[in-house]
Amino acid sequence: MRSGKLVHVVEVQRATTTVNAAGTPAQVWAKVAVLRAEVVERTTQDFLENAGEASTARVVFRTRFYDGLLTTDRILFDGTTYEIEEVTRIGRRAGLEIRCRQEKGEVRA
Repeated sequence: MRSGKLVHVVEVQRATTTVNAAGTPAQVWAKVAVLRAEVVERTTQDFLENAGEASTARVVFRTRFYDGLLTTDRILFDGTTYEIEEVTRIGRRAGLEIRCRQEKGEVRA
């Protein structure tokens, strides 16, 4: 993996449960790691969803190997959060290819 291509910074976040001031459990996202990444592919798919138009942004990142990345984690990149759909190892712990889609409900201005 060539470090010259890893020009972007992504933040890996994991859901944790804390207790808020009212004493009820609340889910918050905590930073797990900050990784240098290459954006391999960036697409937007338009499709019909519930009788209305919608578009889903998909991104593929390549990073150096990071042990412990889960599909339940999420990626924060360029002010947008992405759900991790698939994590594929590259070589023998040389790197990761992370396929993501933009989280539902998030509107990008």
